[in-house]
Amino acid sequence: MKQGLTYTVIFTFIFCFLFVFILAFVNQSTRAYVLANQELAFKRTLLSSLDIEASTDQDVQERYAELERLPIGDTILYRASIDNSVIYAKQFSGAGLWGTISGILAVTEDLSQVVNMRVIAHNETPGLGGRIDEEWFQEQLSGERIVDLEIDVTKANPGDPGDSDKTNGEIDAITGATRTSDAIAVILYDELQLISSAIRGGL
Repeated sequence: MKQGLTYTVIFTFIFCFLFVFILAFVNQSTRAYVLANQELAFKRTLLSSLDIEASTDQDVQERYAELERLPIGDTILYRASIDNSVIYAKQFSGAGLWGTISGILAVTEDLSQVVNMRVIAHNETPGLGGRIDEEWFQEQLSGERIVDLEIDVTKANPGDPGDSDKTNGEIDAITGATRTSDAIAVILYDELQLISSAIRGGL
C-alpha cells in the first residue's frame, strides 16, 4: 500500500512537472510572436478609430508610422489629418464592473464630436456588460456630439437598438448592465477632460 502511494505521488509530481515545463516552454517560445500580434492589433484598431483604412499588415505599419505622437503624462495622444480635418486619438483604461476596460477614443480637434470609440479588452459579463464591444453600442458614439465635454449614457428601453440622434450628446446604456454603462460614462468623461487639458495646454 505504501509503495503504491509513493509511486502515485512520484508519478503525479513528475507528470505535473513535465506538463508545467512544456507549457512554460511554449509560452516563452511564442511570447515574441504573441506580443507582435497584440501590437499589430492595437495599431489596426487605432487606425480604425481614426477612420484610416489599412488592408494589409504592411499598410497598418506604414499608416501608423505616419501618425504624429504627442506625449501626455505616461501615455500618448495620436494626431492625424483626415480630409483636411485634425483628429486626436488616445488609448484609455478605466475600471469596469469586473475589471479594466481598455480601448481607444478618437475626437475632433475642437472636441465637438466623437469620431469613434473602440473597446479593445474587458472582463464584463457576457451578454450584459460584455456587449460594450458590440458594433451597435460603439456605433452610437461614432459622430456623436460632445456636450460640455461629456457624453451621457442614458437608460435604454428593452430592445432599443441604440440612440440614433447624433446631436444630443447621449447614447443608450446596455439594458441590464447599469454598472458597466455607468463605467463607460465615467471613462468617457475622464478621457475627454484629459484630452481637452492636453490640447488647450498646447500639449
